[in-house]
Amino acid sequence: MTKSDTEIMEILEAYDLTGTVWSAAALAGHDPKTVKRYVEARNCGRNPYEREPRSKMIDAFGEKVEERVEQSKATIRADVVHEKLVKMGYRGSARSTRRAVTAAKAAWKAGKRRTYRPWIPEPGRWLQFDWGEGPRIAGRRTWLFCAWLSWSRFRVVIPVWDCTLGTLVACLDTTLRRIGGAPTYVLTDNAKTVTVKHSAGIPVRHPQMVAAGRHYGCQVVSCVPYDPESKGGAEATVRIAKADLVPTNANLLAVYDTFTELADACLTWCDAVNSRRHRATGQIPASRLDVERTTLHVLPVEPLALGEERLVGSDRTISFNSVRYSTPPGYTGAKVWCRVVGEELSITARTNSGDLSEIWRHQLSTPGVPQIIDAHYPDHPDGRSIHQPRLRPRSEAEIAFMGIGPGAGRWLKEAGPAGAVRIRAKMARAVELATVLGSDHVDQALGLAATAGRFADDDLLSILGHTADSKPAGEVVRAGEAHSVQNGTIGWQALGQ
Repeated sequence: MTKSDTEIMEILEAYDLTGTVWSAAALAGHDPKTVKRYVEARNCGRNPYEREPRSKMIDAFGEKVEERVEQSKATIRADVVHEKLVKMGYRGSARSTRRAVTAAKAAWKAGKRRTYRPWIPEPGRWLQFDWGEGPRIAGRRTWLFCAWLSWSRFRVVIPVWDCTLGTLVACLDTTLRRIGGAPTYVLTDNAKTVTVKHSAGIPVRHPQMVAAGRHYGCQVVSCVPYDPESKGGAEATVRIAKADLVPTNANLLAVYDTFTELADACLTWCDAVNSRRHRATGQIPASRLDVERTTLHVLPVEPLALGEERLVGSDRTISFNSVRYSTPPGYTGAKVWCRVVGEELSITARTNSGDLSEIWRHQLSTPGVPQIIDAHYPDHPDGRSIHQPRLRPRSEAEIAFMGIGPGAGRWLKEAGPAGAVRIRAKMARAVELATVLGSDHVDQALGLAATAGRFADDDLLSILGHTADSKPAGEVVRAGEAHSVQNGTIGWQALGQ
């Protein structure tokens, strides 16, 4: 029976006190053979607190077990080893074989395990990035470009529609300008946009990525597969960003309706994590970035070519392969870059914040079929090419009428196209009423008159009387063939009753 550590200690103390096995056995209350066994184990340099392994039937076949494990690189199954040992005369149980194979595999893996030196990042040396799948917007797939400065732990997450080479360069330009410089190395995975192929284990870089690194003054390198030191930081950024930005049952986030909502969420997330104290460094990444920014290289003024360069005209369009494509407001006269992505045309420009971003994506078209989006022309309602007339009061009477409020402007915009007569007299009458009753009441009445299409001489006074009696406006009814604003005859029903 195996003794406990306390009993073994008492046996050894009794022997040290008496100096003989028999006296120590009588003092400790154990068999003399037991005392002798523990004393000899200590004198021989063995650990007396560890039980000596007993000989097993499979010990005679130990070399064969190790040989099979070595040949299979620790992948052979224990039942296969047991079958081979049985044919060689082994009469033990399959459980003993299983234990022996498990021990042999553990010993083999311990001797073959790869070791690495801990990676200690330096300021201004390493920027890592990786891709993560983002949420779907209107059924369309998105991606998250996740970058990470190794020393300061500063993170940048940019949503994009694809992972093409042009998009990658645009994201790199945005990231470098957001951190304020270029590091010495840009480390990433072995994607086809970075590494074309491997020759004898050596990665062959994509020529355009080499040109991008030369343009920004940094070297693009790829990580070693399964290397936690060079890949773990970027993968952790992707994992954390997806957990907080992609709607799942775990975070109960609402579905993004537009790509702009996703972009705003990414900016908010970056501000939050970069302003929060990092667990590893114990410091705020934004504060460490101020220190690391002093070691970064200066960026070129112009970005790397992201496609064919175009200039946005005064009509907010560009010409690509003899086809006109519209652009969002705010880019008139600006320089943009166009590139074909599948069946679409991607238009990239520098935003007001200084970042390169894809401002719009059109379906490719053919000459004679321009791609004009009505949302790009908010000052042309209903897709009209003619500007809506603007209110430009010149005379004192017009200025006084427009000073009543926005309802006066709406009344004039509706009364003119409706062919209302004596407009100037009605405007003067509205100014007189505003002086007596107040501009707020008259402005409200003018707005209601414009909505209902009532431009007769006494309509304004009627609406003012209606609102003065605190009667609910209810649903506005326009006069026409189907409806009339004349009083009904329902009040005559009570006559004679």
